[in-house]
Amino acid sequence: MIQVFCNKRGSGKTKNLINLANTNVLTEKGNSVYIDDDNRPMLQLDKKIRFISTQDFLLRDYEGLYGFLCGIISEDYDIENIYIDGLSNIVDGNAEEVARLFFKLDDIVDRFGINVYINVNDDNEMPDLIKKYTA
Repeated sequence: MIQVFCNKRGSGKTKNLINLANTNVLTEKGNSVYIDDDNRPMLQLDKKIRFISTQDFLLRDYEGLYGFLCGIISEDYDIENIYIDGLSNIVDGNAEEVARLFFKLDDIVDRFGINVYINVNDDNEMPDLIKKYTA
């Protein structure tokens, strides 16, 4: 399952995503990974959640992010939830590239039974493909 939380900057999306991750970790059987473009939320997350800052990996585009996610999943088959905070802060791209990423993510979440939660800023028009995932 892919679930997108879309709202304006400063609306509390990060806080809600952290709360969701911390709540889910109490009942899930698998592992969780929280991905952000900086280290700010690291200390707010339950210590059972693996935190990854993309600052360390020089991600530039959606293809790179997809490969990055595949690497994370291939390293740990017990991943149940992936949280991505601020998709547009992590990589740049146009609506077509975002749609391609979601198309590929759809396949991965189905094959591996993973839940992906993504925060997206409401600054630009979202492709229709992404709107179907919006919470």
